[in-house]
Amino acid sequence: MDLRVRIPETIVVHLGAPEDASAQNVTVPFADYIKNVASSEIYPTWPENAIIANILAQITFALNRVTTEHYRSQGYNFDITNIEAYDQAFNYGRDYFENIGQIVDEIFNSYIVRGDNFFPIFPRYCNGTTSTCPGGLSQWGTVDLANRGYSPIEILRYYYGDDIKLVENAPVEDVPDTYPGAPLKVGDQGFNVKRMQIQLNRISRNYPAIPKIAYPDGYFDVITEDAVKAFQRIFNLTPDGIIGNATWYRVNKIYNAVKRLSELDAEGLTVDEVNRQYAGVLQNGDQGPGVQLIQYYLSFVATFNDYIPQTATDGIFGPSTENAVRAFQTAYGVPVTGVVDEETWNRLYSVYRSIVTGLPEDYAGSNVIPFQGNVLTRGSSDPEVRTLQTYLAAIADVYNEIPKPAITGYFGSETEQAVVAYQNLFGLPPRGTVGPITWDSIASLYSDIINGNQRSAGQYPGYVMSENSGG
Repeated sequence: MDLRVRIPETIVVHLGAPEDASAQNVTVPFADYIKNVASSEIYPTWPENAIIANILAQITFALNRVTTEHYRSQGYNFDITNIEAYDQAFNYGRDYFENIGQIVDEIFNSYIVRGDNFFPIFPRYCNGTTSTCPGGLSQWGTVDLANRGYSPIEILRYYYGDDIKLVENAPVEDVPDTYPGAPLKVGDQGFNVKRMQIQLNRISRNYPAIPKIAYPDGYFDVITEDAVKAFQRIFNLTPDGIIGNATWYRVNKIYNAVKRLSELDAEGLTVDEVNRQYAGVLQNGDQGPGVQLIQYYLSFVATFNDYIPQTATDGIFGPSTENAVRAFQTAYGVPVTGVVDEETWNRLYSVYRSIVTGLPEDYAGSNVIPFQGNVLTRGSSDPEVRTLQTYLAAIADVYNEIPKPAITGYFGSETEQAVVAYQNLFGLPPRGTVGPITWDSIASLYSDIINGNQRSAGQYPGYVMSENSGG
């Protein structure tokens, strides 16, 4: 999954304060915008390393504004202003310096991230003479550091911290408004639904009245509808459970606020955060897909750690699941409560992922590949999609009810139909998405088939036979 932020081909600049409705909006190529900003804010005679460090901060600042939809989520029709009090200096129509233009052409698709986050930081900066910004970059200070031999990344780390990293060669493409153009409602599925589920789950940490979506897999179910309605009630929107334009951008705005994505000390966004979400406290007596999910992870970890007992993945949190949780907590240094809280959930997922990524390359030679951590849905093109299609194609040769998908590596409508047919046949929720439970079921059946354990003589064939049945 390519989670690099896209560099927009163009950016819409408001030539005035945000609330100045009479000010003009201009659309300019993103690289030209950066050349203008850099030529307006720094000097072409500065050491090259200082110029590069400043330009990287300016690129990241603009990219943060675009990616968080900072202004669009407030109802404005632009991405950034040209006022330094709000954003960056931009003098529409000015010429830019030749050496600055050359540097921008080389690095305009690079940006700054923090640690394991893939989201661009909000890099506060000021000139360092007439204005200062504690915790931010001093533009004139970069000159002194460059003269002392600091590289661009060392300059950035001096101001923003040692965990600063640089993402290079990010894809450049048209970045439209994120709203999908049509309301999302019960029955819809895909990445846009998953995005809303992830954001609502994070918002619910600050607004506990919003129920957790136990399994944010991109399928808009009644649990998601309940979370949307609760959000709408809290923020004075019509509580219809439908994510229209107003709800979409309000969710986006509140999410940015609670994550502080437009602040220097933002939480950021990691790959794992996209691929898994804390489902809320689970304990003895609970039932549902959230319980089934932790049971799956526990059973997998138990395969590699004999101290942890196996537990059925039946979605019922009973004594055996509680015992497995306690054993896991003991083995991995988590407070032993028998309850899956956020600390236990994160540790469980971390241990699961470390085992999966540490499996030898020839593991699949005698075993099916375990769930890799990414929920697969229509539009996915991860490497494991090809594996899924291989498994389904083999199963379809035995089970006539399942259409045989082509092995393309792309999760299209054909693969989705095969997944839905499989889920219907084997009693799984027919969502058409493949999370750990569906993956485990498909992989296990595939293993049985290739090892000759399915459909042996005398077995029920899995479908109703009549006088007209052949074979």
